[in-house]
Amino acid sequence: MILKTTLAVSAVLAMTACASSMGGQPMMYSQASLPEAVKVPAGHRVAMETVGAGDITYECRAKQGMAGQFEWVFAGPDAKLMDRGGKPVGKYYGPPATWESMDGSKITGTQLAVAPGGNGNIPLQLVKANPAMGMGAMQGVTYIQRVATVGGVAPAMACGAGNVGAKQIVQYRADYIFYKAG
Repeated sequence: MILKTTLAVSAVLAMTACASSMGGQPMMYSQASLPEAVKVPAGHRVAMETVGAGDITYECRAKQGMAGQFEWVFAGPDAKLMDRGGKPVGKYYGPPATWESMDGSKITGTQLAVAPGGNGNIPLQLVKANPAMGMGAMQGVTYIQRVATVGGVAPAMACGAGNVGAKQIVQYRADYIFYKAG
């Protein structure tokens, strides 16, 4: 009898998990498959999952300390943040890199680590959040992870003395996972 009950409960849980991944309640984000460098330390829980979609601006600049050499430098993001259902919940912009909720609360942070995001994609990232400005959803956020990146890498066009100061905008998408202590 115990075995039959256990099997029945297991079957219901499996069906619930399948339904959740097909449009029911969203499954809780897991960082198990992420590189160690960008994992959030133990003792923090997911507070909000967002999808960021927008643009990254790069500027052609002289390489510091390398006369006659030039590179595309990250100049700043401009993206909308949406929940998993596509509803707008905020924006991401910079510099400095700022995540702002629709309720007006916002945070900046310090990059702790990056890991490869795959060919043609900006890296995965772990950011330590600064204390929030304003009351709302960003209050108490301790870490932000950028995962599931698509696009956003520096332009392929040449960057040289002839186009120093030129700006190029590339599109990208990434999931931003916000954590709080607890």
